[in-house]
Amino acid sequence: MKKTFWMLTLSLVMAAFSHSAMAAITINITKGNSDPMPIALPDLNGSNGSDSSLGKDVMQIVSADLERSGLFKPIPPASFIEKLTYGQVTPRFADWRAVSAQALVTGSITGVDANTVTVAFRLWDVTGDEQIAGKEFTTLRSNWRRIGHLIADEVYKRLTGEEGYFDSRVVYVAESGPAQRRIKRLAIMDQDGANHKFLTDGAYMALTPRFSPTFQEVIYLSYEHDMPRVHIRNLESGREDIVGQFKGMTFAPRYSGKGDKIVMSYARDGNTDVYMMDLRTRQTRALTNSPAIETTPSYSPDDRRIVFESDRGGSQQLYVMNADGGGAQRISFGEGRYGSPVWSPRGDIIAFTKMHQGQFYIGVMRADGSGERLLTNGYLVEGATWSPNGRVLMFARGERSRGNRAGSSRIYSIDLTGKNEREVMTPMDASDPSWSGLLPL
Repeated sequence: MKKTFWMLTLSLVMAAFSHSAMAAITINITKGNSDPMPIALPDLNGSNGSDSSLGKDVMQIVSADLERSGLFKPIPPASFIEKLTYGQVTPRFADWRAVSAQALVTGSITGVDANTVTVAFRLWDVTGDEQIAGKEFTTLRSNWRRIGHLIADEVYKRLTGEEGYFDSRVVYVAESGPAQRRIKRLAIMDQDGANHKFLTDGAYMALTPRFSPTFQEVIYLSYEHDMPRVHIRNLESGREDIVGQFKGMTFAPRYSGKGDKIVMSYARDGNTDVYMMDLRTRQTRALTNSPAIETTPSYSPDDRRIVFESDRGGSQQLYVMNADGGGAQRISFGEGRYGSPVWSPRGDIIAFTKMHQGQFYIGVMRADGSGERLLTNGYLVEGATWSPNGRVLMFARGERSRGNRAGSSRIYSIDLTGKNEREVMTPMDASDPSWSGLLPL
Protein backbone atom coordinates (compact mmCIF):
# COMPACT_ATOMS: atom_id res chain seq x y z
CA MET A 1 0.00 0.00 0.00
CA LYS A 2 1.30 3.44 -0.90
CA LYS A 3 2.03 5.58 2.11
CA THR A 4 0.58 9.07 2.44
CA PHE A 5 2.72 12.19 2.57
CA TRP A 6 2.50 12.37 6.35
CA MET A 7 3.17 8.68 6.94
CA LEU A 8 6.35 9.00 4.91
CA THR A 9 7.62 11.29 7.67
CA LEU A 10 6.67 9.07 10.59
CA SER A 11 6.56 5.36 11.27
CA LEU A 12 5.06 5.19 14.71
CA VAL A 13 4.02 2.49 17.14
CA MET A 14 2.20 3.82 20.20
CA ALA A 15 1.15 2.11 23.40
CA ALA A 16 -0.65 3.61 26.39
CA PHE A 17 0.33 3.04 30.01
CA SER A 18 -2.35 2.71 32.63
CA HIS A 19 -3.35 6.02 34.19
CA SER A 20 -6.00 7.53 36.39
CA ALA A 21 -9.28 8.28 34.64
CA MET A 22 -9.48 11.92 35.72
CA ALA A 23 -6.76 14.44 36.35
CA ALA A 24 -6.95 16.05 39.79
CA ILE A 25 -5.44 19.23 38.36
CA THR A 26 -6.94 21.07 35.41
CA ILE A 27 -6.58 24.38 33.61
CA ASN A 28 -9.50 26.55 32.51
CA ILE A 29 -8.63 27.62 28.97
CA THR A 30 -11.78 29.65 28.33
CA LYS A 31 -10.59 32.54 30.48
CA GLY A 32 -7.41 34.59 30.47
CA ASN A 33 -4.84 32.65 32.47
CA SER A 34 -2.68 35.20 34.30
CA ASP A 35 -1.04 32.50 36.42
CA PRO A 36 0.19 29.65 34.17
CA MET A 37 0.56 26.21 35.73
CA PRO A 38 4.12 25.46 36.95
CA ILE A 39 5.25 22.23 35.30
CA ALA A 40 8.54 20.34 35.62
CA LEU A 41 9.96 18.91 32.40
CA PRO A 42 13.26 17.11 33.12
CA ASP A 43 15.16 15.63 30.18
CA LEU A 44 14.25 12.13 29.06
CA ASN A 45 16.84 9.74 30.47
CA GLY A 46 18.70 7.77 27.81
CA SER A 47 20.21 4.33 27.90
CA ASN A 48 23.48 5.89 26.68
CA GLY A 49 24.99 9.32 26.05
CA SER A 50 23.64 9.65 22.52
CA ASP A 51 20.12 8.76 23.58
CA SER A 52 20.32 11.15 26.55
CA SER A 53 21.27 14.00 24.20
CA LEU A 54 18.27 13.22 22.00
CA GLY A 55 16.07 13.01 25.10
CA LYS A 56 17.12 16.53 26.04
CA ASP A 57 16.21 17.78 22.55
CA VAL A 58 12.78 16.14 22.70
CA MET A 59 11.93 17.76 26.03
CA GLN A 60 13.04 21.17 24.79
CA ILE A 61 10.33 20.86 22.13
CA VAL A 62 7.77 19.87 24.78
CA SER A 63 8.77 22.80 26.97
CA ALA A 64 8.64 25.33 24.12
CA ASP A 65 5.21 24.11 22.96
CA LEU A 66 3.65 24.28 26.40
CA GLU A 67 5.19 27.65 27.25
CA ARG A 68 3.97 29.23 24.00
CA SER A 69 0.41 28.17 24.81
CA GLY A 70 0.46 30.66 27.67
CA LEU A 71 -1.09 28.06 29.99
CA PHE A 72 2.08 26.51 31.39
CA LYS A 73 5.22 27.81 33.10
CA PRO A 74 8.12 25.35 32.73
CA ILE A 75 10.26 25.36 35.86
CA PRO A 76 14.00 26.04 35.27
CA PRO A 77 15.86 22.68 35.37
CA ALA A 78 18.60 24.17 37.57
CA SER A 79 16.13 24.28 40.45
CA PHE A 80 15.28 20.56 40.32
CA ILE A 81 16.11 18.67 43.51
CA GLU A 82 15.60 15.09 42.39
CA LYS A 83 17.87 13.83 39.63
CA LEU A 84 15.91 11.13 37.86
CA THR A 85 17.74 8.03 36.62
CA TYR A 86 17.22 5.78 33.63
CA GLY A 87 14.65 3.11 34.42
CA GLN A 88 13.22 4.99 37.39
CA VAL A 89 9.41 4.96 37.40
CA THR A 90 8.02 6.78 40.44
CA PRO A 91 9.39 10.21 41.34
CA ARG A 92 9.81 11.63 44.86
CA PHE A 93 6.78 13.92 44.83
CA ALA A 94 7.93 15.96 47.84
CA ASP A 95 11.03 17.08 45.92
CA TRP A 96 8.87 18.36 43.05
CA ARG A 97 6.41 20.07 45.36
CA ALA A 98 9.39 21.84 46.91
CA VAL A 99 10.09 23.57 43.57
CA SER A 100 6.39 24.49 43.20
CA ALA A 101 5.64 22.00 40.42
CA GLN A 102 1.98 21.10 40.06
CA ALA A 103 2.61 18.68 37.18
CA LEU A 104 5.67 16.63 36.19
CA VAL A 105 6.68 14.77 33.03
CA THR A 106 9.23 11.95 33.32
CA GLY A 107 10.43 9.49 30.74
CA SER A 108 13.14 7.59 28.95
CA ILE A 109 14.55 7.07 25.49
CA THR A 110 16.03 3.73 24.46
CA GLY A 111 17.83 2.89 21.25
CA VAL A 112 16.29 -0.04 19.37
CA ASP A 113 18.90 0.03 16.61
CA ALA A 114 20.97 2.64 14.78
CA ASN A 115 17.91 4.32 13.30
CA THR A 116 15.07 3.60 15.75
CA VAL A 117 14.27 4.60 19.31
CA THR A 118 11.54 3.94 21.85
CA VAL A 119 10.38 6.97 23.83
CA ALA A 120 8.26 6.49 26.96
CA PHE A 121 6.82 9.25 29.12
CA ARG A 122 4.55 9.64 32.14
CA LEU A 123 2.58 12.67 33.30
CA TRP A 124 2.22 13.04 37.07
CA ASP A 125 -0.08 15.08 39.31
CA VAL A 126 2.45 16.26 41.88
CA THR A 127 -0.13 17.54 44.35
CA GLY A 128 -2.09 14.28 44.22
CA ASP A 129 0.92 11.92 44.10
CA GLU A 130 -0.50 10.04 41.10
CA GLN A 131 0.09 9.30 37.45
CA ILE A 132 -2.30 11.01 35.02
CA ALA A 133 -1.14 9.64 31.67
CA GLY A 134 1.61 7.72 29.96
CA LYS A 135 2.50 6.58 26.48
CA GLU A 136 5.28 4.87 24.57
CA PHE A 137 6.37 5.61 21.00
CA THR A 138 8.68 3.62 18.76
CA THR A 139 9.87 5.62 15.76
CA LEU A 140 12.82 6.73 13.67
CA ARG A 141 15.35 8.95 15.40
CA SER A 142 14.75 11.56 12.72
CA ASN A 143 11.19 12.00 14.05
CA TRP A 144 12.35 13.35 17.39
CA ARG A 145 10.76 16.78 16.88
CA ARG A 146 7.39 15.23 16.16
CA ILE A 147 7.62 13.04 19.25
CA GLY A 148 8.09 16.24 21.27
CA HIS A 149 4.93 17.71 19.77
CA LEU A 150 2.97 14.51 20.45
CA ILE A 151 4.04 14.51 24.11
CA ALA A 152 3.10 18.20 24.43
CA ASP A 153 -0.31 17.46 22.89
CA GLU A 154 -0.95 14.68 25.41
CA VAL A 155 0.06 16.87 28.35
CA TYR A 156 -2.13 19.71 27.06
CA LYS A 157 -5.08 17.35 26.59
CA ARG A 158 -4.82 15.75 30.03
CA LEU A 159 -4.46 19.04 31.88
CA THR A 160 -6.99 21.15 29.96
CA GLY A 161 -9.56 18.60 28.82
CA GLU A 162 -9.16 19.85 25.23
CA GLU A 163 -7.32 18.33 22.28
CA GLY A 164 -3.83 19.72 21.70
CA TYR A 165 -2.64 21.48 18.56
CA PHE A 166 1.15 21.14 18.48
CA ASP A 167 1.50 18.20 16.07
CA SER A 168 0.33 20.23 13.09
CA ARG A 169 1.67 22.23 10.14
CA VAL A 170 1.15 25.62 8.55
CA VAL A 171 1.22 26.54 4.88
CA TYR A 172 1.68 30.23 4.09
CA VAL A 173 2.88 32.78 1.54
CA ALA A 174 6.59 33.65 1.86
CA GLU A 175 7.31 37.21 0.70
CA SER A 176 10.52 38.90 -0.41
CA GLY A 177 11.72 41.71 -2.66
CA PRO A 178 10.81 45.41 -3.07
CA ALA A 179 7.24 46.67 -2.97
CA GLN A 180 6.85 46.94 -6.75
CA ARG A 181 8.40 43.53 -7.51
CA ARG A 182 7.21 41.46 -4.59
CA ILE A 183 7.92 37.72 -4.85
CA LYS A 184 5.25 35.56 -3.22
CA ARG A 185 5.67 31.79 -3.05
CA LEU A 186 4.16 28.96 -1.08
CA ALA A 187 5.98 27.57 1.95
CA ILE A 188 5.18 24.99 4.60
CA MET A 189 6.47 24.47 8.15
CA ASP A 190 5.63 22.93 11.51
CA GLN A 191 3.37 25.06 13.68
CA ASP A 192 6.42 26.27 15.65
CA GLY A 193 8.27 27.37 12.48
CA ALA A 194 10.60 24.35 12.22
CA ASN A 195 11.09 22.08 9.17
CA HIS A 196 10.57 24.96 6.79
CA LYS A 197 10.24 24.16 3.08
CA PHE A 198 9.30 26.16 -0.03
CA LEU A 199 6.63 24.60 -2.24
CA THR A 200 6.86 26.95 -5.24
CA ASP A 201 9.92 28.70 -6.67
CA GLY A 202 8.61 32.25 -6.94
CA ALA A 203 8.41 32.26 -10.74
CA TYR A 204 4.74 33.22 -10.35
CA MET A 205 2.69 34.74 -7.55
CA ALA A 206 0.89 32.42 -5.11
CA LEU A 207 -1.82 33.57 -2.71
CA THR A 208 -4.39 32.27 -0.18
CA PRO A 209 -3.21 28.65 0.35
CA ARG A 210 -5.59 26.35 2.22
CA PHE A 211 -5.11 22.77 3.42
CA SER A 212 -7.38 19.95 2.34
CA PRO A 213 -9.03 18.03 5.21
CA THR A 214 -6.57 15.16 4.65
CA PHE A 215 -3.60 17.60 4.65
CA GLN A 216 -2.31 15.84 1.52
CA GLU A 217 -3.15 18.76 -0.74
CA VAL A 218 -3.08 22.54 -0.74
CA ILE A 219 -5.48 24.66 -2.77
CA TYR A 220 -4.37 28.19 -3.64
CA LEU A 221 -4.61 31.07 -6.11
CA SER A 222 -1.86 30.94 -8.74
CA TYR A 223 -0.81 33.63 -11.21
CA GLU A 224 1.10 31.19 -13.41
CA HIS A 225 1.37 32.63 -16.93
CA ASP A 226 -0.25 35.80 -15.50
CA MET A 227 -3.59 33.99 -15.36
CA PRO A 228 -5.29 34.02 -11.93
CA ARG A 229 -6.53 30.47 -11.42
CA VAL A 230 -7.23 28.18 -8.49
CA HIS A 231 -4.68 25.34 -8.33
CA ILE A 232 -4.55 22.17 -6.22
CA ARG A 233 -1.07 20.97 -5.28
CA ASN A 234 -0.35 17.45 -4.03
CA LEU A 235 2.20 17.72 -1.21
CA GLU A 236 3.70 14.28 -1.79
CA SER A 237 4.17 14.33 -5.55
CA GLY A 238 4.29 18.08 -6.19
CA ARG A 239 1.75 17.64 -8.99
CA GLU A 240 -0.59 20.56 -9.63
CA ASP A 241 -4.02 20.69 -11.26
CA ILE A 242 -6.03 23.71 -12.32
CA VAL A 243 -9.52 23.77 -10.82
CA GLY A 244 -11.71 24.22 -13.90
CA GLN A 245 -11.35 26.35 -17.00
CA PHE A 246 -13.21 29.55 -16.26
CA LYS A 247 -13.49 32.58 -18.53
CA GLY A 248 -13.01 34.94 -15.61
CA MET A 249 -10.93 35.03 -12.41
CA THR A 250 -11.33 32.45 -9.66
CA PHE A 251 -9.93 33.10 -6.17
CA ALA A 252 -10.36 32.66 -2.38
CA PRO A 253 -10.86 28.85 -2.48
CA ARG A 254 -11.63 26.66 0.54
CA TYR A 255 -12.39 22.97 0.96
CA SER A 256 -15.55 21.58 2.50
CA GLY A 257 -15.15 19.65 5.73
CA LYS A 258 -15.36 16.32 3.88
CA GLY A 259 -12.98 17.49 1.16
CA ASP A 260 -15.29 16.52 -1.70
CA LYS A 261 -16.20 20.09 -2.62
CA ILE A 262 -14.67 23.54 -2.68
CA VAL A 263 -16.21 26.99 -2.51
CA MET A 264 -14.54 29.93 -4.19
CA SER A 265 -15.18 33.33 -5.72
CA TYR A 266 -15.67 33.73 -9.45
CA ALA A 267 -15.32 37.16 -11.05
CA ARG A 268 -16.66 37.60 -14.56
CA ASP A 269 -17.94 40.61 -16.51
CA GLY A 270 -17.54 42.90 -13.52
CA ASN A 271 -19.51 40.67 -11.15
CA THR A 272 -18.19 38.46 -8.32
CA ASP A 273 -20.20 35.58 -6.83
CA VAL A 274 -19.65 32.51 -4.66
CA TYR A 275 -19.43 29.20 -6.53
CA MET A 276 -19.28 25.59 -5.41
CA MET A 277 -17.37 22.88 -7.29
CA ASP A 278 -17.82 19.14 -6.80
CA LEU A 279 -14.26 17.81 -6.99
CA ARG A 280 -15.41 14.36 -8.11
CA THR A 281 -17.38 15.54 -11.14
CA ARG A 282 -15.78 19.01 -11.56
CA GLN A 283 -19.29 20.41 -11.94
CA THR A 284 -19.83 23.95 -10.65
CA ARG A 285 -22.85 25.81 -9.40
CA ALA A 286 -23.39 29.44 -8.43
CA LEU A 287 -24.45 29.84 -4.80
CA THR A 288 -25.00 33.60 -5.00
CA ASN A 289 -26.29 35.69 -7.87
CA SER A 290 -26.38 39.43 -7.30
CA PRO A 291 -24.65 42.58 -8.55
CA ALA A 292 -22.82 42.79 -5.22
CA ILE A 293 -19.22 41.62 -4.59
CA GLU A 294 -19.52 38.32 -2.72
CA THR A 295 -16.35 36.50 -1.77
CA THR A 296 -14.16 34.66 0.80
CA PRO A 297 -16.60 31.80 1.54
CA SER A 298 -15.93 29.28 4.32
CA TYR A 299 -17.84 26.08 5.14
CA SER A 300 -19.04 25.23 8.63
CA PRO A 301 -17.41 22.01 9.93
CA ASP A 302 -20.56 20.00 9.21
CA ASP A 303 -20.75 21.42 5.64
CA ARG A 304 -24.34 22.58 6.21
CA ARG A 305 -23.67 26.34 6.09
CA ILE A 306 -21.30 28.82 4.46
CA VAL A 307 -20.15 32.18 5.80
CA PHE A 308 -19.03 34.80 3.27
CA GLU A 309 -18.57 38.54 2.84
CA SER A 310 -20.78 40.72 0.68
CA ASP A 311 -21.55 44.38 0.08
CA ARG A 312 -25.13 43.62 -0.98
CA GLY A 313 -26.37 45.83 1.88
CA GLY A 314 -24.21 48.79 0.89
CA SER A 315 -21.07 47.98 2.90
CA GLN A 316 -18.76 45.00 3.35
CA GLN A 317 -20.43 42.67 5.89
CA LEU A 318 -20.63 38.99 6.86
CA TYR A 319 -23.47 36.70 5.83
CA VAL A 320 -24.33 33.06 6.55
CA MET A 321 -26.27 30.96 4.04
CA ASN A 322 -27.22 27.33 3.64
CA ALA A 323 -24.75 25.17 1.71
CA ASP A 324 -27.09 25.23 -1.31
CA GLY A 325 -27.04 29.04 -1.40
CA GLY A 326 -30.43 29.62 0.20
CA GLY A 327 -31.46 31.48 3.35
CA ALA A 328 -28.65 34.06 3.44
CA GLN A 329 -28.72 36.26 6.55
CA ARG A 330 -26.45 39.09 7.61
CA ILE A 331 -24.65 38.44 10.90
CA SER A 332 -22.30 41.45 11.35
CA PHE A 333 -23.81 44.71 12.58
CA GLY A 334 -20.99 46.52 14.38
CA GLU A 335 -19.31 49.68 13.15
CA GLY A 336 -16.88 49.27 10.27
CA ARG A 337 -16.44 46.72 7.49
CA TYR A 338 -16.04 42.97 7.92
CA GLY A 339 -14.25 40.42 5.73
CA SER A 340 -12.26 37.17 5.44
CA PRO A 341 -14.50 35.04 7.67
CA VAL A 342 -13.43 31.52 8.61
CA TRP A 343 -15.44 29.02 10.63
CA SER A 344 -13.90 27.49 13.75
CA PRO A 345 -13.27 23.71 13.55
CA ARG A 346 -15.38 23.46 16.71
CA GLY A 347 -18.31 25.00 14.82
CA ASP A 348 -19.13 27.48 17.57
CA ILE A 349 -17.65 30.75 16.34
CA ILE A 350 -16.38 32.54 13.25
CA ALA A 351 -13.15 34.54 13.01
CA PHE A 352 -12.98 37.62 10.80
CA THR A 353 -11.02 40.72 9.84
CA LYS A 354 -12.62 44.06 10.70
CA MET A 355 -11.73 47.49 9.27
CA HIS A 356 -12.75 50.60 11.23
CA GLN A 357 -11.36 54.14 11.44
CA GLY A 358 -8.08 53.29 9.72
CA GLN A 359 -7.35 50.22 11.85
CA PHE A 360 -7.62 46.50 11.16
CA TYR A 361 -8.80 44.03 13.78
CA ILE A 362 -8.91 40.25 14.19
CA GLY A 363 -12.12 39.28 15.95
CA VAL A 364 -14.56 36.46 16.57
CA MET A 365 -18.35 36.16 16.83
CA ARG A 366 -20.92 33.42 17.10
CA ALA A 367 -22.54 32.12 13.91
CA ASP A 368 -25.64 34.22 14.60
CA GLY A 369 -23.55 37.38 14.95
CA SER A 370 -23.76 37.65 18.73
CA GLY A 371 -20.84 37.84 21.14
CA GLU A 372 -18.46 39.84 18.93
CA ARG A 373 -15.01 40.21 20.49
CA LEU A 374 -11.94 41.92 19.01
CA LEU A 375 -8.69 40.13 19.90
CA THR A 376 -5.97 42.31 18.37
CA ASN A 377 -5.51 45.26 16.03
CA GLY A 378 -2.91 47.09 13.97
CA TYR A 379 -2.17 48.97 10.77
CA LEU A 380 -2.83 45.72 8.89
CA VAL A 381 -3.86 42.45 10.56
CA GLU A 382 -5.65 39.90 8.40
CA GLY A 383 -6.01 36.31 7.24
CA ALA A 384 -6.99 34.49 10.44
CA THR A 385 -6.70 30.69 10.52
CA TRP A 386 -7.70 28.30 13.31
CA SER A 387 -5.63 25.82 15.31
CA PRO A 388 -6.91 22.22 15.17
CA ASN A 389 -8.65 22.58 18.55
CA GLY A 390 -10.27 25.93 17.76
CA ARG A 391 -8.61 27.70 20.70
CA VAL A 392 -5.82 29.62 18.93
CA LEU A 393 -5.64 31.76 15.78
CA MET A 394 -2.75 32.60 13.47
CA PHE A 395 -2.83 35.73 11.34
CA ALA A 396 -0.57 38.08 9.40
CA ARG A 397 0.50 41.45 10.81
CA GLY A 398 1.78 43.94 8.24
CA GLU A 399 3.50 47.33 8.32
CA ARG A 400 3.16 50.28 5.97
CA SER A 401 5.26 50.35 2.77
CA ARG A 402 7.63 53.28 2.36
CA GLY A 403 8.62 54.23 -1.17
CA ASN A 404 9.94 51.17 -2.97
CA ARG A 405 10.49 49.34 0.33
CA ALA A 406 7.75 46.87 1.07
CA GLY A 407 6.32 46.94 4.55
CA SER A 408 7.19 43.84 6.53
CA SER A 409 4.59 41.15 7.15
CA ARG A 410 4.93 38.49 9.82
CA ILE A 411 2.79 35.68 11.20
CA TYR A 412 1.50 35.80 14.77
CA SER A 413 -0.62 33.55 16.96
CA ILE A 414 -3.13 34.61 19.60
CA ASP A 415 -5.51 32.65 21.80
CA LEU A 416 -9.20 33.39 22.24
CA THR A 417 -8.56 35.41 25.38
CA GLY A 418 -6.55 37.90 23.32
CA LYS A 419 -3.82 37.83 25.98
CA ASN A 420 -1.16 35.59 24.47
CA GLU A 421 0.04 37.05 21.17
CA ARG A 422 3.29 35.49 19.88
CA GLU A 423 5.28 35.82 16.66
CA VAL A 424 5.70 32.60 14.67
CA MET A 425 9.26 32.76 13.36
CA THR A 426 9.74 32.46 9.59
CA PRO A 427 12.92 32.99 7.52
CA MET A 428 11.35 35.90 5.59
CA ASP A 429 8.20 37.96 5.47
CA ALA A 430 5.04 35.89 5.68
CA SER A 431 1.29 36.23 5.09
CA ASP A 432 -1.87 34.18 4.41
CA PRO A 433 -1.27 31.35 6.93
CA SER A 434 -3.39 28.19 6.87
CA TRP A 435 -3.22 25.82 9.84
CA SER A 436 -3.66 22.09 9.31
CA GLY A 437 -5.50 19.79 11.68
CA LEU A 438 -3.60 17.31 13.83
CA LEU A 439 -1.45 15.13 11.61
CA PRO A 440 -2.39 11.46 11.18
CA LEU A 441 -0.23 8.90 12.95
